[in-house]
Amino acid sequence: MPSKKFDLEKDKAKKTLGRLAQSGTPSRFGAAGAPALDRREQRRLDQAAGLVPFAAKLPAPLVAALNAAAEAEGTTSGALLARLLLDRLPGYHAGTDTQEG
Repeated sequence: MPSKKFDLEKDKAKKTLGRLAQSGTPSRFGAAGAPALDRREQRRLDQAAGLVPFAAKLPAPLVAALNAAAEAEGTTSGALLARLLLDRLPGYHAGTDTQEG
């Protein structure tokens, strides 16, 4: 029984997708582009730098503004947030990591 035109095209598409999946990712993209640290190594580096994870729920428009400002300054949103907090916290001395009592 002859195949329909649609079935022939569907089989061609499956073959093409199979070849694409086997070809892999070019070296300029994905893991080969920038070697990512595993979570343990990243956590160790953060701890050595004195960084502590800090989770907070913020309104979406505020986060969008923070990300836009960080991108405009060419820094990360975490670094920008840290700088903004340092500017606004009274009695905090950035060099000594202590607060006035």
